[in-house]
Amino acid sequence: MPIRKGFTVAASLTFALFAATAIAADGPGLGQKVTEADLALWDISIGPDGKGLPPGSGTAAQGAAIFAQKCEVCHGKNGQGGPNSVLINAPGKSDRTMALYVPHATTMFDFTRRAMPWPLPKSLTDAEVYALTAYILAGNRNIGENEVMNAETLTKVKMPNRDGFISRYPEKH
Repeated sequence: MPIRKGFTVAASLTFALFAATAIAADGPGLGQKVTEADLALWDISIGPDGKGLPPGSGTAAQGAAIFAQKCEVCHGKNGQGGPNSVLINAPGKSDRTMALYVPHATTMFDFTRRAMPWPLPKSLTDAEVYALTAYILAGNRNIGENEVMNAETLTKVKMPNRDGFISRYPEKH
């Protein structure tokens, strides 16, 4: 009996291996092939040097209106606290916010562009993202209230923690 049982197990495993190989070769028939054009829609990373920043621009005043409409429900009035992160410190407070923590303003643009607003990521226009970035930067006094943020000016913003940030991947900077 043990020899017969061993043969049955070995035969079953061999059959399973051949079946799995055949399925993997043909695929399960789900979905569709990903094209270069499909990938380009998600290849939106922006690094510290600003390479890949899109055309457009925005100001803190424009960002305030967008923030009230699309961001306030999660981040609170003036970005000073809601169910999610505080983005702008209230006067006299010095909590760590994204605008005081990240080393590059382009990081804020990149994150906002790809992940916000929460229920509809990637739904903001590039001009809206520039305006929201300007609003948060101005609210944290990283830039002046009237400064325009665009592909040229965003990379020139000197973030408070730029020299204090230790990258996990220093060779990429």
